[in-house]
Amino acid sequence: MWMYLGLLAALFLGLHNLCKKHAVQGNEVFPVLLGTIGSGFTFLLVLLLATNYFPEQTQDLGLSFSPIPLQTHGFILIKSAMMAASWILAYQALKHLPITIVTPIRSAGPFFTFIGAILIYQEKPNFLQWIGFFLIIFSVILYSKIGKKEGINFKRNKWIFAIIGATFLGASSGLYDKFLIQELKLNPETLQFWFCLYTVIILLIILLITWFPFTEKRKAFTWRWTIVAVGFLLQAADYFYFKALQDPEALIMLLSAIKRSQIIIAVVIGGLIFKEQNKRKKLVPLFGILMGVFLILYS
Repeated sequence: MWMYLGLLAALFLGLHNLCKKHAVQGNEVFPVLLGTIGSGFTFLLVLLLATNYFPEQTQDLGLSFSPIPLQTHGFILIKSAMMAASWILAYQALKHLPITIVTPIRSAGPFFTFIGAILIYQEKPNFLQWIGFFLIIFSVILYSKIGKKEGINFKRNKWIFAIIGATFLGASSGLYDKFLIQELKLNPETLQFWFCLYTVIILLIILLITWFPFTEKRKAFTWRWTIVAVGFLLQAADYFYFKALQDPEALIMLLSAIKRSQIIIAVVIGGLIFKEQNKRKKLVPLFGILMGVFLILYS
């Protein structure tokens, strides 16, 4: 069951990436990021109020927000700081790079998660899983060669380093999620609510320093409907991902890889919508990544 929940998370993540590209294109990144997380938090706040006023109906839907000790708040705050840094780097990179380059690099995230799962959680991969993960990494290298044809030098372009940093932080957060869900016994709704609240606070502090004081930056920001869509889709993806992690048999290395199937939506549909270059050539490494994911699932 947890694998199917992982595929649902991948579906919502793929749609989330398309909306995110539209939201940040030619726009101010930090307020867009605050708007997306704030929209997601507003949605969760409505759910929290609903559990107070309609407890029976929400319980039938499987929704519940549990009180947590102060120490647990500290653990969630760490996750918020990690993901705020990851999102800031990722949004900046997405603004300056094609989605068909950014998304495959993000697909390397399972490799970092893979290593962490072995070292931290002692998850034991088999031979096919090893092949699958290295096939994903090799495919990302192929993307880098295609990216050079679009004027993107992977060694000198700072946005490439930004998306790599975002990928590493995101993978680290994924490993941390297993601790929060399985060790601290947090349910998805409670974790999402407090995580979003602390992330909004962190982003507000950053914007108070880097954005609000500057009139030109404020005028450069354009509100778009996709900002709200990104927030909702992200929360939906996180919910199914956390529900999958609640299963004691769930392997974080495999869940991380399953989520990468979102690239079908991002690369194929996104390439058509945003009219990006070399779409056919990008199908070759895309197939390699999908084969890597298939080998992991098949094993």
